[in-house]
Amino acid sequence: MTTLQTVFEKARADRRAALIGYLPAGFPTKEGAVAAATAMVEAGCDVIEIGLPYSDPLMDGPTIQDAVHRALTNGTRIADVMRTVEGVARSGAAVLVMTYWNPIDRYGAERFARELADAGGAGTITPDLTPEEAGPWCEHSAAAGIDTVFLAAPSSTEDRIKAVVDRCTGFVYAASLMGVTGARKSVSSAAEGLVGRIRPHTGLPVCVGLGVGTGVQAAEVAGYADGVIVGSAFIRRILDAPDEASGLAAVRTLAAELATGVRA
Repeated sequence: MTTLQTVFEKARADRRAALIGYLPAGFPTKEGAVAAATAMVEAGCDVIEIGLPYSDPLMDGPTIQDAVHRALTNGTRIADVMRTVEGVARSGAAVLVMTYWNPIDRYGAERFARELADAGGAGTITPDLTPEEAGPWCEHSAAAGIDTVFLAAPSSTEDRIKAVVDRCTGFVYAASLMGVTGARKSVSSAAEGLVGRIRPHTGLPVCVGLGVGTGVQAAEVAGYADGVIVGSAFIRRILDAPDEASGLAAVRTLAAELATGVRA
């Protein structure tokens, strides 16, 4: 199991930012998700976020919603998410599960944390779990030996930022903008300011997500953040591909471009 601490230590030693890629489990197929994520790692991703498909993805834009819908249509369940984590972890990358809180709560928090650790997972990102309600989940995660990641937004007050980072153990997820996920023509100007506001409150790495989709944007964000998170751009490559083999080639090409960017 590769830990987030190991990933960021290596990235710092290489004088670069870490590259974090996202794909939902079960997309484009259950086996295809493992193959695509592995291709992303081979081309330069340090960390993979595996999305747990959920029927009410409030934070996700149309691209991720489309992928999640296909994953649910493919019959993807939590057991499949764990198998996906296990398969991708064999690539040597640190693997996180990004999920809304309700599926964990219904499954059983202690059980979920234990099974994720057993599958080789490094931790979770829970975008809708508030710091005030996260205590029991943080305890179960710590007992299982996995990290917890929470989000700070440009609208977060200083008190809110402190509350968020106090619950984080892996890194702090800095959402670059207010709104849903999706690649954009430019990264929000609020991102750098948010990273600067987070840093005085924690020694943890700070990673920026939402809106990054090109190597140029990755290089820009890598200039002030410890990690660059890319999701919708990878999914769009698969959605636009005429077949699964072409999709694999497309995500590999994008990962290589982004990896060059974070090293610039």
